[in-house]
Amino acid sequence: MLPEVSIEVAGLRLRNPTMLASGFLGVSGETLTRVAEAGAGAVVTKSSSLKPRAGNPGPTIVEVPVGLLNAIGLASPGISMMKDEVTEAKRSGVPVIVSVFGFSISEYSKSARIAESLGADAVELNISCPHVSGVAEIGQDPTIVGKVTRHVKRAVDIPVMVKLSPNVSSIVAIGRSAEKGGADAVTAINTLKAMLIDIHIRLPVLSAKIGGLSGPAIKPVAVRCVHELAERLKVPIIGVGGIMGWEDAVEFFLAGASAVQIGTAILQKDLHVFSEVVEGLTNYMKQNGFTRVSELVGLAHSKPE
Repeated sequence: MLPEVSIEVAGLRLRNPTMLASGFLGVSGETLTRVAEAGAGAVVTKSSSLKPRAGNPGPTIVEVPVGLLNAIGLASPGISMMKDEVTEAKRSGVPVIVSVFGFSISEYSKSARIAESLGADAVELNISCPHVSGVAEIGQDPTIVGKVTRHVKRAVDIPVMVKLSPNVSSIVAIGRSAEKGGADAVTAINTLKAMLIDIHIRLPVLSAKIGGLSGPAIKPVAVRCVHELAERLKVPIIGVGGIMGWEDAVEFFLAGASAVQIGTAILQKDLHVFSEVVEGLTNYMKQNGFTRVSELVGLAHSKPE
């Protein structure tokens, strides 16, 4: 008998513990459906704001040897324009999590309420984009994070996830504030602040100068953050950051994650990465005598006898 890879996290039932990370192929219902058909257990939309937002001028994305550097600037057509996309994505049969952001507590609450009305199965609060002023600062203040989470929880009946920033002095302090505010889960981590300079023109490559680094380079940081959060939080943790294969996913589970999100790996492996991770995870569990994913969660915290 094969091990059981279906899980329940933050009140959502997933056929397997993989999710599409916000920001990758999450703009249209068609692409979200393609991700689900490729094997993802859930999909997360690109972050949407209450009002339309243009984002940054190009260049906004550049590949680096260690991953991907982006400063798109949270471009958004506005949350109300996502109705058709959410409706289409939900036909895939997997949970659709809508990512929202704002520049005030009120904007987060209103956007989350609209997301719920569109049919979202859960909302993920992007309080941690490192290259958009007004959003990054929210995610760096434990008090504000707690208030945002609390107000959103009061505004909606669906699960609320809070995506945490690694660009803080203590991610645990931020995570605990989100938990106290009523978060059903936290997602760790968002991208790391980074910069690339063109030595020939002697200027930053990105128009915004500073962007967010994702990909393999940030995985050790993400694993550390998940491990630290798992030591102090009781709510589920969704691990994200540099997951390129099943081995990386297993590492996150051992650190304390209950599910994982995948983004940058899609550029290298296409959408096949989801089925590859699930297959590799299943084989690992079978070979090591595990019957369900939850048995892996947090094992790296065990003290040697």
